[in-house]
This record gives sequence, C-alpha cells and structure tokens, in this order.
Amino acid sequence: MLRISNGRIYDPANGVNGAVRDLCIKDGKIVADVPAAAKRIDAQGMVIMPGGIDIHCHIAGPKVNLARKLQPEDHRLDVHPGTAITRSGTGGVVPSTFATGYRYAALGYTTAMEAAVTPIGARHVLEEFHDIPVIDKGFYVLLGNNVFLYDLLKAGRREDFRQAVAWWVNATKAYAVKLVNPGSDELWKGRRNANITSVNEKIDNFDLTPLDVIKAFIETVDDLGLAHPPHIHCNNLGRSGNYTTTLETMRAAEGRRAHIAHVQFHSYGGEPGKNPTSKGPEIADYINKHPNITADVGQVMFGKATAMTADAPLGYLLRGISGNKWINADTECESGCGIVPFTYHEKAYMHALQWAIGLELFLLSEDPWRLVLSTDHPNGGSFMMYPRLIRLLMDREFRNQEIGKVNQKAIRQTVLADTLDREYTLEEIAIITRAGPARALGLKDKGHLGVGADADITIYDEHEDKERMFSTPRYLIKDGVAVIEDHEFRCDHEGRVLHTAPAYDAAIENSIKPFFEDNYSIVFENYAVTDRYLHHHQVIPTVLER
Repeated sequence: MLRISNGRIYDPANGVNGAVRDLCIKDGKIVADVPAAAKRIDAQGMVIMPGGIDIHCHIAGPKVNLARKLQPEDHRLDVHPGTAITRSGTGGVVPSTFATGYRYAALGYTTAMEAAVTPIGARHVLEEFHDIPVIDKGFYVLLGNNVFLYDLLKAGRREDFRQAVAWWVNATKAYAVKLVNPGSDELWKGRRNANITSVNEKIDNFDLTPLDVIKAFIETVDDLGLAHPPHIHCNNLGRSGNYTTTLETMRAAEGRRAHIAHVQFHSYGGEPGKNPTSKGPEIADYINKHPNITADVGQVMFGKATAMTADAPLGYLLRGISGNKWINADTECESGCGIVPFTYHEKAYMHALQWAIGLELFLLSEDPWRLVLSTDHPNGGSFMMYPRLIRLLMDREFRNQEIGKVNQKAIRQTVLADTLDREYTLEEIAIITRAGPARALGLKDKGHLGVGADADITIYDEHEDKERMFSTPRYLIKDGVAVIEDHEFRCDHEGRVLHTAPAYDAAIENSIKPFFEDNYSIVFENYAVTDRYLHHHQVIPTVLER
C-alpha cells in the first residue's frame, strides 16, 4: 500500500487540473484510501500524472531486429550498461529490448504499442515483448494487404471476411488491426517497385480499390467491437499532394471510428514530383470537425532516425533519396517491409517542412483528446525526443527560437511563425501523452488516476524548462510498484502483454487452411500463436463484451 501526498495532480479524464490531494494505491490499483500506516511519498513541489502511453511506435519484431542489425555503429556509440537491478543493452535510435523498456520508463511512460506486425511475425514480437521490462505493450497486426482477405472481398464474402479478421486477431494475440498503404504490395511485387497513387485505383489481380479495402476494415472492426479502431497508414505517404488521399480516407469512415497514423506524413500539398507545401491546417480542420476520427501526429525531430515501415514501395523510394544502406522485403502473403537509416536536417526544405507541419497540427488541434503525441518512433525520430517536443509545444519563446534556425523557405509555406502563439498547458500535455491515447485505445483502466485505475503513475519535479522536467521523472510507479525512486531504478518489473480476443466462428478455418497449404511456407497448424508465448498478459474486452 502507498499514499502519495502534496503533489499537484493532472488527471484530465477525471477533471483534475493541478489540484493538491492524496493519491492512494493498493494491490496495483488506485483506491479511495489506505491506512495511515501505509508507506508515504511526499510529492511537495512535484507534478503527478498517469503513466505515459505511446499509441504508435516500433519497438519489437522482425523489422525492428533487422533495423538493429543494419546499424551496429549506432549501438557501439550508445552502450546501456547493466546494474545490480537492470539488464544491459544498447541504445541508439533503435534500442535493444531491455534498453527500450528502461528508457521508456525513464521518461515516465508505462505503456507502448508496437504499430505494425505481420501475422507470421507475431511469435517473434511476443518473445521480444517478454524481454522488454517495466512497460505494458501490445501490437497492431498487419492485415491491409492480406491476399486471403482480398480474395474474400473480391468474392463478396463479407461475413467470411469478418470471421477471418477476428480469427487473425485471435491467432496472433494482437490488440488491433493495422492497414498500411492498402493495395500497394501487389503493385510493388508485380510491377518492379510500382505503387498505388489513388485510393480509387484498381489493385492488381483483384477487382478492388484501396477505398474498398479501407471501408471493409472500418465496418468489420466496428462490428467486432475491437477496443481500438482500424489503425490506418494512408496511401501516398510522404508524397506531394497526398492530403487529398488522407481526406478521402477519413471520409470513408462515414461516421465510424478510424485512427490515422502519423498524420503529419499525410498532410502535404503541391504537385507530385515537386516540393510539397503544408496542408496541415486543412487536415487539422477536418479532424477538429469529425469526432469519429483520432490520429497521432508522427512529429519529425531533427537528427538521426530510421525509416521502418510495412510500406515496401516507400522503403524503395527512401533508399533512393538517402543513398544509405537499406532493406526491402516481402512477407509471404501478408505484407511488405522497408528499412532505411535516415537523418533529418534542419536546413533541408523537406525536413524543415515536415517538422513545421507536425507543430501546425498540434497547435491547430481543438481537441487534444483526438490528436495525440508520437514521433512514429523511430521514423520521425526517437521516443527519447519526446521531452524536447513537449517543450516546443509548451514554450512559445523556445519554439520561435527553433523556428528561426530552420529552412525559412519551408517555414513560409506554413502558418507556424505568423499566427500560432499557443502554448500547451500541463493538462493538455497529460491529455496528448496519457489520457487521449488511453481513450483512443479503449484502455478503460489506463490514462487516468480515478479509483479502479491501474496504478501506473509518473511523478515529475516541476521545472520551468519542460524538456528537463519531462526527461527524468522523480518517481515511476508501475502496477503500484515504485520502479524508479529519486531518479534511480529501485527494482525491475515485468509489464503485461495487452491483447484482445473477439468472438469468431471456428468454421472459417475450413476456408483458411487450404489457402495456407497452397501458399504459405509453414503448415496451418504451426501458424497460430499459443498461450505459452503470452507470459504475463491481459485480455482487453471488446466493446460488445463490456
């Protein structure tokens, strides 16, 4: 049992905005009170928030391991030493498993969601999850280019499609469904690195368009009642003029829930083949007016990054831009992959524009509950850059100084310098890093500090310099256990794997199994992930089960 006293609490989900009151913990949960003899933390002069939640990152699985192996020089320069309590590892832009968990915890984060996993790679991800300490984690399974599901849609077998989606979520122990550049894999594989350029373009070998696929998944996930809506990486990422594709994708939801991933990369005007312009205001305006849409920003931060995506055509494009070492791969009948080490330069027009558009989106957002913080780690930059991003949002003077350092031609394409003087409050930071992601994910016990919530709590020393403040929490409490005290790790901790298990008709396996026997490199019986890979886990109920 534990009582935290005298700290200023920011708990937006419960309408608490800096109030000084006690917070009580018992058996890993927030409770109304504990006995007077309970251990006590005096949080005088400190800020208390729920543990941070990263709604979109890439931290485990085959593509992440490939990215680690691709950059040995990055790891040699950033060794993460072990202690009597914690395990050793390596850092860099793509840290090792142990370092990932500890470094998230050392920022005050207690949950992170791996944003793109091929079904056949689910076992690998769960094994790495078992190695990532402290934080809870889940993953989104890639189904948006699945050949079997396309066959069902082409044949008009919509009920079988629904059952098959539910089967795949169960078979992989996934948390949600991910779509990446729907339809693109068929062109990339069949037409020497070609790509879909319109959501109304026919997908090779199927009488379908990307918009047909997107609508089918939005409808199906809504019918299944998954806690999180389809997590959509839109077509035409990074290409001039792609904002129209993004708008068409959001309109396809037709009032149903949808989440747009790393929306900054999808907010560009201009003509294909020419320099992009900002369409951040147009995208922000649409999101503001449509409460069924949530999004994470995918903020670009200057410095080292790693492009890591299931968007294989994008990976091929980036290798030509960077001239760096790269990997492209096709994963059976499920997805593609592209990995390219990358560096963002503040004087480069494109990079400065991406940085500015991300800030535009944040500062134009009228509902921080629905536009939340991410860098699409490690694509836009490392999650270790979150404190600096928070300072950019909270400190107008600092932001203006940074604006003055970057490519001014890019800045003139935005409204960033002229009209956006907003400064985020601590309450709004608590929303975009905690309460908002929890709500978007449907995690009822996370992102808040009400009675019954998970006792995932971060306590920060209050500083004028918000980058310093959010870089090193004074205390990190996970499941009621004080993992960090006085800025030091006091114990190790095993987080949970979060997944969902929608109901499905087992008869769908009679259709799936023959497809496996004809097209996969493994037999059907060895495909589904068994419970022994889950270790410490929690099934998050569907909306229909609550």
